[in-house]
Amino acid sequence: MSPSLSDRLSSATASGQFVSRRELLASIGGAAAVSSTRFDVRERAVADAPLSVRVYPGPVPLRAWVRYGFDGVRRDWPPPFRDGLAAVEGALEQVLAYARERSRLESVEVRVERGEPVRFPLSAAPLSSEAVVPELETVLEVFGDRLRERNALTGRTCNLLLCWSPFNYRVGYGGTLPPNAQVGDETDGSTGDAQTVANLGATEVWDSRAVSRNMAIHEAVHTFLSPDIVEAVGGSTCDHDLGTAIRVDDETMAVSPMATAYAGPDEIGGGTRWHGRGCADHDRFHRHDGYEGVEEWTYTTELSDATLEAVTRYFEREAGSREGG
Repeated sequence: MSPSLSDRLSSATASGQFVSRRELLASIGGAAAVSSTRFDVRERAVADAPLSVRVYPGPVPLRAWVRYGFDGVRRDWPPPFRDGLAAVEGALEQVLAYARERSRLESVEVRVERGEPVRFPLSAAPLSSEAVVPELETVLEVFGDRLRERNALTGRTCNLLLCWSPFNYRVGYGGTLPPNAQVGDETDGSTGDAQTVANLGATEVWDSRAVSRNMAIHEAVHTFLSPDIVEAVGGSTCDHDLGTAIRVDDETMAVSPMATAYAGPDEIGGGTRWHGRGCADHDRFHRHDGYEGVEEWTYTTELSDATLEAVTRYFEREAGSREGG
């Protein structure tokens, strides 16, 4: 008998004691789901680790903690970070449910874990403007250094850093860069782990919690997509084109995670406050109903069918390469 969906999508704390999804979501105020699976794996590289996403909280300034009434301060997990973690978990549940309905990925396990907080020493940034507003490349390099110091690289993990940098225009809403952009890719010196950043400080200050959830999903899912699979599914090599922007009514647009920050016009306040700097050809989107006359933008955590199919194929390829190796 194949494992249940909740057995194959498990959650963990950084203390090393894996807990059920029910226990995790109860602790962060989410909806409960059945799971009795427990694990005893610490935050470190594990030879036989399944595909996983490990989510790390970055530094949160005092003014942000005041904003949320110091909710979560003892564990360095403010409400936006907890919601981002839950949103990523929910997105992977969607993928496994989609695959299971089609009798695919029946033996594949995907874990979502909480990582220990990541701190950035002042010496990590060069003595320039980067000391105050570091480039995305610098943030990812320092993040990777912290992971190596912890021996936390498995070769099959998306390491997602949630940061609070609302005024860092160089990081923007987040992103990832080669050679550590895709899970399982060991070319160009990569270990096979991916490192990515979601700037939830920016989405919280400039947009909304709904955008924060979507950008956490967006950056995590990026690491489970490759240009060849994306093109095979959507006819374009751009991941964003797997997203959707669907009119709910004449004046309201609902945007899925991969289209978030790309579905509106390239101008301030075009959907999200700031437009993404990557590709955004609306004619190539899985579905885009046009934004003329749209007055209200809403954001759904539901992945498009194209995104579900593309991530499923990526998981299938990674599972196959694992078995073949």
